[in-house]
Amino acid sequence: MEVHTFRADTMHEALALVRRELGPDAAILRTREVRTARLFGLLPGPRKIEVTASSGVNVPSRLPPVEPPREAMARPRADFGAGGLSLESPSPETRSLAFRGETSVHDVRNRLESMEHMLHELCRRNGSQSGHDWPDSLFRLYTDLIDADLSEEEARDWVERVRSDALRDRIDDPSILKTRIGRMLESELAVCGPIRLSRGQRRVAALIGPTGVGKTTTIAKLAANFRLRENRRVGLITVDTYRIAAVEQLRTYADIIDLPMQVVSTPREMREAVQRFSGLDLVLIDTAGRSPKDEIKIRELRTLLTEARADEVHLVVSSVIGPRALRQIIDHFQTASPTAMLLTKLDEAPSLGGLLPVLSEGRLPLSYLTNGQNVPDDIEVADAGKLARMILRLEHLSGAES
Repeated sequence: MEVHTFRADTMHEALALVRRELGPDAAILRTREVRTARLFGLLPGPRKIEVTASSGVNVPSRLPPVEPPREAMARPRADFGAGGLSLESPSPETRSLAFRGETSVHDVRNRLESMEHMLHELCRRNGSQSGHDWPDSLFRLYTDLIDADLSEEEARDWVERVRSDALRDRIDDPSILKTRIGRMLESELAVCGPIRLSRGQRRVAALIGPTGVGKTTTIAKLAANFRLRENRRVGLITVDTYRIAAVEQLRTYADIIDLPMQVVSTPREMREAVQRFSGLDLVLIDTAGRSPKDEIKIRELRTLLTEARADEVHLVVSSVIGPRALRQIIDHFQTASPTAMLLTKLDEAPSLGGLLPVLSEGRLPLSYLTNGQNVPDDIEVADAGKLARMILRLEHLSGAES
């Protein structure tokens, strides 16, 4: 099997090289991002996309695989096309190599078994669609989704969904495909809207989450918007007495916006503070960051929120984390009964595509998005359509159109 390696600036360019050099039926064996070097390896160079491919691997059939007989399963085989090598009867050339000491039948068998396992895994991940019959417009959409940080499997699934849903005479129009997949993504994203206040009725909203995600700054943004732009009566409560200068930071915001503020450390103090703010429209509670693995601290947090009788609990998470970490945070903070998720630091995230699998699960609807440190400006109500465009990179994470 002849294997070739291609490098390019983007996934689309790398896959285009594979198509041009090896043909549309080439099999992709591996993709990865590599760091090049310059000045004889003394200085790091730009990052490149590396694709390993082969034209000597049979493309998997569209039909379900046929179960091999038990006799065949008992003997490992590897057959790569008409000129393939069977493990049962090594060729004279292979035996000759073994006798010369350059390799052995055992080594050949192990290598071919490893290749066979890799190819079966590749076929399993690829499913029945190899992508070799896609028109250029779908192929470009596929590479764009990978560039947006979706996995190869997710990108392939979305392209197939778009192809099955699109009209035959519109499948070659890239703008129509992007619009269609944007609408499909939008339908997958759950949002719940902003904190809604009713005249004559107080609302208590708390922000919880891990350390360093921007809860205090987000509290200040919410308070400033409700106080200065909607002319609501707002009060602040903080239980973040663990972090150095956290209380003073929030107190500075409270003084600037001219808001009452209470510092509490026990459930009883929380209950009393909320009672003092009974005549306000909105009470915002800033909590200390908790490690998702610290179940005791999260249970303590739940006790405080129970005493506050919080109407809304927003789980604040950073958009720069990966999907696995996001799932762990959601799972561990379920003890505190969050009602929504607030996504911060969009200005620091290279992309949002990696979070799509978690966001599309709809376990917690999104309430707000933040994209900077400016108070009160860098916050907005989560909108499914805009978020879908951000994931597809049709709109910058800072909010400007691309």
